[in-house]
Amino acid sequence: MGRWPPEPRSHVASTDSGGTDDSASGGTDNSASASGDSGTTPENFPATRTEAATGTGEATTAFAASYVGVRWSGAEGGAAIRLADGDWQTLAGGCATVEDGGTALVAARNATAYEVKAAGDISGLRSLAIDTTDGPDRTVQVPSEPTRVRGVRYLSRPAWGADESKRYKNGQVNSPEKYYALQTITVHHTATPNGDPDPAATIRGIYEYHAVTLDWGDIGYHFLIDEAGNVYEGRYSGDDGIPAFNPDGDLVTAFHTAGFNSGNLGIALLGTLNDQGPTDAAKASLIRLIKVISRFKGLDPQGKTTFVNPVNGVTKDVDTVSGHRDWLETECPGQTMYDLLTEVRAAAARR
Repeated sequence: MGRWPPEPRSHVASTDSGGTDDSASGGTDNSASASGDSGTTPENFPATRTEAATGTGEATTAFAASYVGVRWSGAEGGAAIRLADGDWQTLAGGCATVEDGGTALVAARNATAYEVKAAGDISGLRSLAIDTTDGPDRTVQVPSEPTRVRGVRYLSRPAWGADESKRYKNGQVNSPEKYYALQTITVHHTATPNGDPDPAATIRGIYEYHAVTLDWGDIGYHFLIDEAGNVYEGRYSGDDGIPAFNPDGDLVTAFHTAGFNSGNLGIALLGTLNDQGPTDAAKASLIRLIKVISRFKGLDPQGKTTFVNPVNGVTKDVDTVSGHRDWLETECPGQTMYDLLTEVRAAAARR
């Protein structure tokens, strides 16, 4: 396949999913056009603040928490959390999965205290209160001009306030970038609250949870889509200005489907899509993104394939465009979203 040349990154995102799609006509085209300039503008974002705790019992924070990330070893559903003046909730069923234990990211609703307990045979329980909205300002150089990836506008990592230092551990990149040929696309939901008033802050919270709490070294998805249809760059893929891919068209390995990540592109819709579907804008952006990536790499969105893990040779028969639950035991991407995948595949395949 051809190269995917860089385009200038941008903090401007389009909520118009029906605009001109430069790649939505004709056959497979493995090139991409660049437009705009590469200038940047300083913008301020609140620094993410965190407070860690270990073991069970009550924890308090010096700030109002946006989320609490929890991780433990043992039974997957073996922990529970209670926010101040709330009820106990068993922690299970989110998008992220880990080996030999469980994990959850819980919306904290600005709580300044929470309590965790063991609901089963677990060990090594640790939690992290996360504030992504009220920390001191960080200045980030954000690209000044709109950016499109083959016609799809997106918010770059600087544009949602990614703190690149969180990719590092002990002075080194925690998860160095590795690239493999794209084979499949997997759809997720983030299992965060619907009606999100600040999607960029939520993405910063997911980033902190994935990169630090789970020690993945970065956010687990290649792209995220909010309810307004805005597309966000996820996993860092290099300094060449290309989201998700390197200049040779290979996909950076992310962390969204344990055991099946290399060559598997992950797109997450913000929200919880068990009992309700995505907004029309979010669904339209999902279809459009799948369409342009599929055409770029010559995939059939309605096809089936035998995924071959290029690292260890493990295989799995899946739809080329699948849901997270097709790979692993999880509710993700939510029952309602999962039921819409046939429609999404057909729309993405339409010329």
